[in-house]
Amino acid sequence: MKKPILVIKFGSASITNTVGDIDERIVLEIARQVAQLQQRFNIVIVSSGAVAAGKKFLPNYGGTLAERKAAAAIGNPLLLGTYSTYFKPFKIALAQSLCERQHFANRHQFLQLKQTYEELWKNNIIPVANENDVVSNKELKFSDNDELATLIAVGFGAETILFTTSVPGVLDANNQVIPRIEVIDKAALSLARTDKSSVGLGGMTSKLNFARLANLLGIQAVIYSMETENAILKAVQAQTGTLCVRQVKKVSSRNKWLASGSLIRGEVQIDRGAEQALLDRNSLLAVGIEAIITDFESGEVFHILGPDKHILAVAKAKVDSRSLKGMNLKNIEVAHADDIVLL
Repeated sequence: MKKPILVIKFGSASITNTVGDIDERIVLEIARQVAQLQQRFNIVIVSSGAVAAGKKFLPNYGGTLAERKAAAAIGNPLLLGTYSTYFKPFKIALAQSLCERQHFANRHQFLQLKQTYEELWKNNIIPVANENDVVSNKELKFSDNDELATLIAVGFGAETILFTTSVPGVLDANNQVIPRIEVIDKAALSLARTDKSSVGLGGMTSKLNFARLANLLGIQAVIYSMETENAILKAVQAQTGTLCVRQVKKVSSRNKWLASGSLIRGEVQIDRGAEQALLDRNSLLAVGIEAIITDFESGEVFHILGPDKHILAVAKAKVDSRSLKGMNLKNIEVAHADDIVLL
């Protein structure tokens, strides 16, 4: 049988120390535990840490975009070299995969990426993915590697995504780990602390938001810390950290890509009637649009906000937004039901 896919994301704070050096103790543990899982899963490692590892070589580092790109150029080979050193005794080869947002926005490019990963897995090679910071366009960057990991998990049909972070899980008001979150709603999102580590881009809000997207598209997510003994092995079994439970729904591969990989170009807000129509799996008609918040072209993907201004769905436009402003709006189909994914 085909092995299920497991995506493991390591944040900068989980694999580097306070001065940015790669924590070889942690990398050894990653190699040891991943080696045990490789027989059961096709694994993708998504690893931050390149900028953190490289910035110490820039004496006057101030965090500008150019400096981040330079730090990444220095840190990427250091990061992959350290991983390779510790995976080698377990006879596991690694492949570097530097990704850009456009690789996911263009479905043809995404399918090529998927074929490459499948070829690596066929030969028992684990891809180590990171954003290609050196050349990534500022406007088309991933928000952070939580997003990259989620796009890979959703697009490849992963069973589980593990978010490795510097805290033991999602914490309640008493700093106790919440072992299980059934639905990531407003109450769950309010648990996220707003602070970030000194070396990372994300934070708990980012992890919960992308865990929510993964859950909605049928993937379970676990947020946990490497400081627990056998942390990865336990996280796969949901025996450590916080398990965010997958929602059971059937979504086609194309619509999974539409909901996660495509670039969102526009935004509209709809009324209660249109909201109910979408929930009943009907198309979006122009008569139900209360406001066009951001313009979009025909064929582009846009967010649909409900009356409460929260994101309800993503959709592929059949008409451009500017044309809508001058039309008789009653019966114009803005997006067909087959091109709408509820979130």
